[in-house]
Amino acid sequence: MTTQYEAAVARYFEAWNAGGAEELAEAVAAAWAEDGSYTDPLADVRGHEGIAAVIAGAQEQFPGFAFRQAGTAEGHHGVARFRWELVSLADGSAPVAGSDVITLDGDGRIRTVTGFLDRVPTA
Repeated sequence: MTTQYEAAVARYFEAWNAGGAEELAEAVAAAWAEDGSYTDPLADVRGHEGIAAVIAGAQEQFPGFAFRQAGTAEGHHGVARFRWELVSLADGSAPVAGSDVITLDGDGRIRTVTGFLDRVPTA
């Protein structure tokens, strides 16, 4: 059985791995509440357009990579946490990894993301 947390995290990764502007816009709208936000050490944005711009920027910076969940999501009381890696489709390496904490609205869409970078390239 899929929990609301697993479903929200799955939609989150669908957005981060969406191809093309239209697919990305649709995936962000499906995953985030209208006034949702995304905050990590490199970004602090609100709304679908801002979130889509951050995702598009990451995709441009890391072509040929995909975001993958690492481990399982845990959640309670409308809050979930999970880990992720940015994986090379060519060789399976994962130079970037992190963990995120999300809060959900009453419809199960993401209201906030607070992201942490646990591993980043040194160069």
